[in-house]
Amino acid sequence: MRTIKSRLDFERVFKHGRRVNHPLVRMVICDGECEGGSGRVAFAAAKRLGNAVVRNRSKRKLREAARACALPVPGTDLILFATAKTRDARPEELAEALAGLLKRAGRRDG
Repeated sequence: MRTIKSRLDFERVFKHGRRVNHPLVRMVICDGECEGGSGRVAFAAAKRLGNAVVRNRSKRKLREAARACALPVPGTDLILFATAKTRDARPEELAEALAGLLKRAGRRDG
């Protein structure tokens, strides 16, 4: 899974991307500008969610759910934001939420 590492890329996705929300996770999705057409993903958790342990646990759950959904989608860049409910959600619930968000964003069929 390729990740977004550059601050400029992160800001580009955040500024130009389409936002879709779910109580368990928020997503910003944008057409990718990376070579080879493979997509990238970033995971974020705000400090207001709690201490470093809580934020890291939330991001680990998001990464597991992203793998279950076969993210990233080729040709797109994604930013996944943890919410207050991410901490208590099971990875299966998060994967289901991500699949619904991708469908609403028009990136997956079904």
